[in-house]
Amino acid sequence: MIVDAHHHVWDLAVRAQDWIAGPELEPLRRTFTVEELQREAAAAGVDATVLVQTVTVARETPEFLELAASSPLIAGVVGWTDLTSRDVGENLARLAGTGPLVGIRHQVQAEPDPRWLVRPEALRGLQAVASAGLVYDLVVLPHQLPAAVEVAAAVPELTFVLDHLGKPPIAAGEPEPWARDVRALAELPNTVCKLSGMVTEADWRTWTVEALRPFADTVLEAFGPDRLMFGSDWPVCLVAASYADVLKAAVELTASLGPDEQAAVLGGTAARVYGLSGEGVPEQR
Repeated sequence: MIVDAHHHVWDLAVRAQDWIAGPELEPLRRTFTVEELQREAAAAGVDATVLVQTVTVARETPEFLELAASSPLIAGVVGWTDLTSRDVGENLARLAGTGPLVGIRHQVQAEPDPRWLVRPEALRGLQAVASAGLVYDLVVLPHQLPAAVEVAAAVPELTFVLDHLGKPPIAAGEPEPWARDVRALAELPNTVCKLSGMVTEADWRTWTVEALRPFADTVLEAFGPDRLMFGSDWPVCLVAASYADVLKAAVELTASLGPDEQAAVLGGTAARVYGLSGEGVPEQR
């Protein structure tokens, strides 16, 4: 079983994606549909996926839940709701009642306050996410990792999933202080990491598996295969690599593991952590 634990879709006729700016992101300035994803996933042998939010717009999550309900491929949705709202608990309950909501994410990487996660109102929202039985995806930049460590310790009942390894400076080839901080996060048992987003943090034109390996090895050693999960980050990955090439890189980066350990990274961890169910995905929570 292979689970793609992190991908997106968007329809520019429905909503602009304001973050897709600049000539380098021109390949992403079009609509990407579930049908296109299904073709890519089928060709790559992927059995199930997790659809992840792209913009901080309340309407997007219900739309994604509707897509998941009609798709045999999408087994779960990581959506968005305003964590700082007094109504966050009610909002989560309403969303969870309309489709396979498995987690929540906020674009912390865009917050100017590096300690946004530990603000009292954010902590209250994260506690509501835990009470709802959901997972929280961390999308942070390296300088925000210390706050991520602090908040994961403060809310031990919530599982935190680090997206894209915390966006290390792969292109620069400088692992510190990212490596130190990501190890500190991994010391907390309620944390998990996605082996995703690496090719877009590397040099888009010249990246190699060997350039990714020191960063992949760091999180593999820190979290272990039972707390590491593959994600394609499609279609964002397309600026640097095809869907198939991203999966191939993940397979190569985990080739030294035993069969069961590699299977955990490629599917088992995601199925367990997100409690996925659907065609080809046994209930594991």
